[in-house]
Amino acid sequence: MKRSEINSIMKKALALFDEYRISLPPFVKWTPEEWAEKGEEAQEIRDNMLGWDITDFGQGDFSKTGLFLITIRNGNQLNSEKYPKPYAEKLMMVGEGQITPMHFHWYKMEDIINAGGGNLMIELYNSTEDEGLAHTDIEVTMDGVKHTFPAGTVVRLTPGESITLTRGLYHRFWGEEGKGTVLVREVSMSNDDNTDNRFYDPVGRFPAIEEDEKPLYLLCNEY
Repeated sequence: MKRSEINSIMKKALALFDEYRISLPPFVKWTPEEWAEKGEEAQEIRDNMLGWDITDFGQGDFSKTGLFLITIRNGNQLNSEKYPKPYAEKLMMVGEGQITPMHFHWYKMEDIINAGGGNLMIELYNSTEDEGLAHTDIEVTMDGVKHTFPAGTVVRLTPGESITLTRGLYHRFWGEEGKGTVLVREVSMSNDDNTDNRFYDPVGRFPAIEEDEKPLYLLCNEY
């Protein structure tokens, strides 16, 4: 991805948050120059990868295959003694037809919440023992109500609705065409994007960046 594209996405996200009157923690707007002055006092942010996370999954077309996230808080799966929070929280922005590829988590259980805007579409499969797609019925909870769906069902989350995704449950999602950008919240167990994502098809989690202009803000893997 070009740095100019990342900067543009950040500006678009900030405008969306302003529209929904969502306030962000101070570290989200620390400049690269401010980060250069931060010491041990900000190590939790670095170690737990809080902040901006923008990826095209190595596919080269963010609008088609990509995801925008800001991690607000997080524990640490690999160092729970130092960082004992068992939970994480993220904000996401999902465009119409913009796909996050099929994946599951070995450790993390999460609630995906449509916080406003358009409709979020989520395709679901159980996983097999060898981490393939299982053609078995899926049992999920949506806002406290249990549901059973056939394999490959696409669930529509309208604003205010949520779904609980358990360990090993394959999912991919996108914004419904014609309904607008979706503001999504994720509330989950602690998150580790380096070790806890099992993508069905191999993808890149963090983007290669072409530096065509100065960074507006740093991504969470750049501190």
